[in-house]
Amino acid sequence: MTNAVEPVVLFERRTPQIALVTFNLPEVFNAINDNLMGRLAGVIEKVQYDETLRVVIFTGAGRAFMAGADLKEMKARTSAEVRESSRSRQELFARVENLSQVTIAAIDGFALGGGCEFAMSCTLRIASDRAELGQPEVNLGIIPGAGGTQRLPRLIGIGRALDLVLTGRRITADEALQIGLVNRVVSPDDLLPEAQKLANTLLEKGPIALRLARQAVYASFDSPALGYQVENANIAFCAGTADKEEGVSAFLEKRTPTFENR
Repeated sequence: MTNAVEPVVLFERRTPQIALVTFNLPEVFNAINDNLMGRLAGVIEKVQYDETLRVVIFTGAGRAFMAGADLKEMKARTSAEVRESSRSRQELFARVENLSQVTIAAIDGFALGGGCEFAMSCTLRIASDRAELGQPEVNLGIIPGAGGTQRLPRLIGIGRALDLVLTGRRITADEALQIGLVNRVVSPDDLLPEAQKLANTLLEKGPIALRLARQAVYASFDSPALGYQVENANIAFCAGTADKEEGVSAFLEKRTPTFENR
């Protein structure tokens, strides 16, 4: 088995500013278990305090991005243990959502249950045309427990979210694109190159602006009033940065800006 000698989560620095994180349990479709979550938490800790890193791409080895929970682990757990596991995964995925770096989920194959929930915690999602996404938990007599009932309606609307959560059906990448669950669909061979291309595009933007723009968008989830307040405060902050001076000057001088994250 591959993971007898390899970590269940691989971290690769592709460039000084871009990292690739790969879920590496292909023999079980990268199913979520405690070992994988523990290793992922360690990687997030490493990423969180890396000020030179600006984009993190997440993908899965083999025929899945990340399948749902390891059912053998779940079957052995009490209700209290499931509650603690859910809370832990909610917190970990929230840490991913709130990273200062932009995160990209590069989805090939299955992104079901917790895998779909993790993908939704990323900033952007690119899927291969053979990807399948969904929240099939009701088919097992449970509900999504790692943020799916909260992020899904924010991304695609309450009506569509209820359709997916209550029917437990899987959807194709094309339908996911149509309803706004993913941002673009490409062939499997183009998946990582497209993610890298997107990452390179993001590196051309002001890092402070990217971080504060995301923060303002996320604030709108709580209430429009709060969203406007955060947007107002964040644009004022951006206006006082050296990156803003560089961006405006570069535009007026018809040159490419060199942002320094300050």
